[in-house]
Amino acid sequence: MQQKYNPRVIEREAQQHWESAGAFRAVEAPGKPKYYCLSMFPYPSGKLHMGHVRNYTIGDVLTRHYRMKGYNVLQPMGWDAFGLPAENAAMANGVPPAKWTVDNIAYMKKQLQSLGFAIDWSRELATCKPDYYRWNQWLFLRMLEKGIAYKKTQIVNWDPVDQTVLANEQVIDGKGWRTGAVVEKREIPGYYLAITRYADELLTALDTLPGWPERVKTMQANWIGKSQGVRFAFPYELDGRNEKLWVFTTRADTIMGVTFVAVAAEHPLAARAARGNPKLAAFVDECRRGSVMEADLATIEKKGMPTGISVTQPLTGEPVPVWVGNYVLMAYGEGAVMGVPGHDQRDFVFATQYGLPIKPVIGPRDAGPELPLKQAYVEYGVCFNSGKYDGLDYRQAVDAIAADLKAKGLGDKQVLWRLRDWGVSRQRYWGTPIPLIYCGSCGDVPVPDADLPVVLPEDCVPDGTGNPLAKRAEFVNCKCPRCGKPARRETDTMDTFVDSSWYYLRYACADNAKSMVDPRVAYWLPVDQYIGGIEHAILHLLYSRFWTRVMRDLGLVKLAEPFTNLLTQGMVLNEIYFRKAGSGRITYYNPVEVETRAGGEVILKSDGQPVAAGGIGTMSKSKNNGVDPQELIDHYGADIARFFMMFTSPPEDTLLWSDAGVEGAARFLRRLWDYCYRHEASIRFPEGSVRVTDWSKEDPRLRSPRLEIHSILRQALYDYDRMQLNTVASACMKILNVLEKLPVDTIPLTPDKKSYIAPKSQLENEGVGILLRILNPIAPHITQALWKELGFAKSSGDILTTAWPQVDQAALIQDEVELVVQVNGKKRGDVRVPRDADKNTIERIVLALPFVQKAIAGIPVKKIIIVPGRLVNVVV
Repeated sequence: MQQKYNPRVIEREAQQHWESAGAFRAVEAPGKPKYYCLSMFPYPSGKLHMGHVRNYTIGDVLTRHYRMKGYNVLQPMGWDAFGLPAENAAMANGVPPAKWTVDNIAYMKKQLQSLGFAIDWSRELATCKPDYYRWNQWLFLRMLEKGIAYKKTQIVNWDPVDQTVLANEQVIDGKGWRTGAVVEKREIPGYYLAITRYADELLTALDTLPGWPERVKTMQANWIGKSQGVRFAFPYELDGRNEKLWVFTTRADTIMGVTFVAVAAEHPLAARAARGNPKLAAFVDECRRGSVMEADLATIEKKGMPTGISVTQPLTGEPVPVWVGNYVLMAYGEGAVMGVPGHDQRDFVFATQYGLPIKPVIGPRDAGPELPLKQAYVEYGVCFNSGKYDGLDYRQAVDAIAADLKAKGLGDKQVLWRLRDWGVSRQRYWGTPIPLIYCGSCGDVPVPDADLPVVLPEDCVPDGTGNPLAKRAEFVNCKCPRCGKPARRETDTMDTFVDSSWYYLRYACADNAKSMVDPRVAYWLPVDQYIGGIEHAILHLLYSRFWTRVMRDLGLVKLAEPFTNLLTQGMVLNEIYFRKAGSGRITYYNPVEVETRAGGEVILKSDGQPVAAGGIGTMSKSKNNGVDPQELIDHYGADIARFFMMFTSPPEDTLLWSDAGVEGAARFLRRLWDYCYRHEASIRFPEGSVRVTDWSKEDPRLRSPRLEIHSILRQALYDYDRMQLNTVASACMKILNVLEKLPVDTIPLTPDKKSYIAPKSQLENEGVGILLRILNPIAPHITQALWKELGFAKSSGDILTTAWPQVDQAALIQDEVELVVQVNGKKRGDVRVPRDADKNTIERIVLALPFVQKAIAGIPVKKIIIVPGRLVNVVV
């Protein structure tokens, strides 16, 4: 074998071997245990980042581990290729999103391949390809037939300059992120998927997912947001008509403390009141330009304006003023909330600001709240100042109030969900075309299945002035499939979450051009291990669970839950450095551009001037603190990058980047190669040597390290099963340490003067064989090469298919045991005694110990207590 470790050569040869052998092509094998390992597929942004590298390395380690354990393993890869970033890049570079995306896919695929991932590339998919999004369209039409997909108007953020809808995060201080134009809220028609039909099942089924992190399940449960409460109405008369203003509350016990009602700016009452009130109309317009995100509404300054309209408290008949509030969402409930400032802190602040009455009606039993209130009393208590409900606790009051409202025909108990139906319409180009045609005679007409896919033109270059599809006559103009008259094609595209909601199913049958899924799904699904960032804990995972259930109900699949186990890997962190100019502009510098001088001052290498340290943060382009994976691979090699990623921290924890850590990983792999080079002859286990069958008769200097190797192996196998891959990497280093300390001399042990060179060689062979196999999933290239160079492949086959190492239980039997030694219950030291020593032998050994003799100081021993295998207590 070559003397020096050369990652570039070794990794190229290993990857060529795997490719020529079709090593990672997965084929269904009924009767063999399967393992479907899937990492969330990447957006083809142009380059891998370290988060990608960590994510996919974790998945690859598990994939290779289960392969070696005898499982039939599938690890596929694809591209989440539709989306707004491609349109933004197209505007910046003047190229179609299709070309930008395809070029990025090609480059990123080469990067993934250079890392040696055990991916079945025959199943590769890209969501921007017609053979994939055709099935988005096909299933959308099936949902439309079942009423799961439907059309309604929606309130959106509208940029009047770009003529497009903006996501909430693209609205900054009420203005479009790109144009700076004041954003409007508009009601436009769009398509929705009725995920709320599945809300109860999606919530209760979380209890059937023990392999998911509790944090993720809690996040999903909170997002689904099941609220049990009371829906009731405030009657009112307006323009000669009797109307009802409906609200929902989880605290019906506080209804007697209502002093106002607040409605959303989009509520019909707000629009009616604003007709003759210019100030109110201006305020309504201001509210319409605000965020529609609940998180934002929780933190904004609460503003309101009275409408001049009053409604009637349904139980007392008292008039209650109606206000327009900027913190009320039309999308939640029915766009109105009751104001109970005595028992809701938000309402308390609002009422205090505008001088509205505050009426406390709940307090601790036998003691009303201290008046005047300094803040809302939000705890559960008993009713007072509430007429017939005085003295009732929370549950009693809710039951009584709900019954009275029901008797009046003005309300009843109800379950409300925070979850809203999924709006999938996007007024953007780079996405799946919605397969509908608008005909003046027939209305909305689905595209016939035979005409699918509706192919997205790939030569459009967005210019920021609306959806370019609407400007393509050859795309828009068509004939009605029903009557044959001229018609127009829908130009909205689907939310890109649609693409990622079922791709894990398509991997099982990616080559099927005739159906969305086939029986191979039943073999591979569910995914046994899913890996991805915590940022996808809610929407992507929730939509995937919903989409699978829809396909189940349509008879396409049998499963409901797509992912058995979920791992949310930690973020990769690095130092942040910057300078802030007098204008306030901040310039960030990559950590490789700076150096720390004696005394701790950090300077920029290029000019020697100081820079500020911004602490530790997630690697990102915006902070310029990323590490280019390609540079890392080119300089160190893939195995060193992989080993560092696994060794530095547990998969679910954050990983702090460290150049020294990378160097440490490099030193370990170089040490391993050097050890194998120097001991090649003995590791090969010289022919003619007699194999040891009873290690108990060999020299203790061999039995002890063999015990240590198998003890480390036992822990490593346990750590693999619990995915503590950092300690597996550490175990590999420990085994090499043991091997490097094996004795180098030989001494006669038997009358025929036979040396123990053969047993030592066998131990080296055994130890290196164990080390290479448990290291292989983490560093597959170097272990592939060493396995072959050291002759293991000839006797045991390719390392990819060789048997997973097993612990020799006999090796774990120790010749001696260590006992704690106590005098009158106080520990004085430890002692090692023969494992089979009897009581008298142990007593004799312990009493002869100098520290025991000193402790008893000649005092007669009353008794000696021995706890086998644990301790000896000398009582005087």
